[in-house]
Amino acid sequence: MSIPAVSIPAVSTPTVRVLLVDDHAVVRQGLRLFLGLDPNIEVVGEAGNGEEALAEAQRLLPDVVVMDLMMPVMDGITATKALRRALPDTEVIALTSTLEEHKVNGAIEAGAISYMLKDASSDTLADAIHAAARGEVRLHPEAARRLVRDFRSAEMRETLTPKETIVLQLIARGHSNRDIAADQGVSEATVKTHVSRLLSKLELESRTQAALYALKHGIASLDG
Repeated sequence: MSIPAVSIPAVSTPTVRVLLVDDHAVVRQGLRLFLGLDPNIEVVGEAGNGEEALAEAQRLLPDVVVMDLMMPVMDGITATKALRRALPDTEVIALTSTLEEHKVNGAIEAGAISYMLKDASSDTLADAIHAAARGEVRLHPEAARRLVRDFRSAEMRETLTPKETIVLQLIARGHSNRDIAADQGVSEATVKTHVSRLLSKLELESRTQAALYALKHGIASLDG
C-alpha cells in the first residue's frame, strides 16, 4: 500500500513595510533601488524631514522607518522620539553618515533599535531591516563600542557615594581640598580620602581628569 505524499507548505518570510526618511531625494532613490532587490522588503513611502516622517508614518503604519538624523525642519533624533511615542510598534533604524558620540547616544536614547552608516552595503541594511522587524538590534561596530563605553561610565558613576559625588562636583569647579573641607565641614584628610576613592572608582589618575569627567558626563557644570 503506497503512502500518499504530503506536501509541506514552504515557510514564507513576512514582508517588511519600510518608510524611507532622508532630506536628499537621491539618497532615498538609491535606498529604494537597493532595497527593491529584497523580495521581502516593501518601501511603502518616503519623507524628506522628520516632520513629514511622523505624518507619513502615522498614515502608512510601516513596520520599520529608516531615518536620517541630520535633516531640516525636524531632525531625526527628535522625529524618532516622537514616532516611538506615537507608534510604539514601529521600529526605527538610524541611518546616517556620522559616528559623533552625541548622535549615537541621542538616537539610541530616542528609541532607535539600530544605528547604521550610509556606506553600509545593501545586504547589511536589508539584514538590519529584517532584524528590526523581529525586534533585534543591529549596530555599527564603532557605535556599539561607544555605547558600551558610556554604559560602563554610567555604571562607575553609580558606585560613587553621595559625598564622593559632591566632592567630584567641587573638584570640577576648581576647589582645592582645603576649600572642599571648609565647604563640607570635614577635615582635609577626609577630603583626601574621598578624592582617592573616587579616582580609583572612576579609573582616573588625576584631579584634572576627574574634573573633565564630571563636566563631560553632566555631573557638574562650569556655571556652579
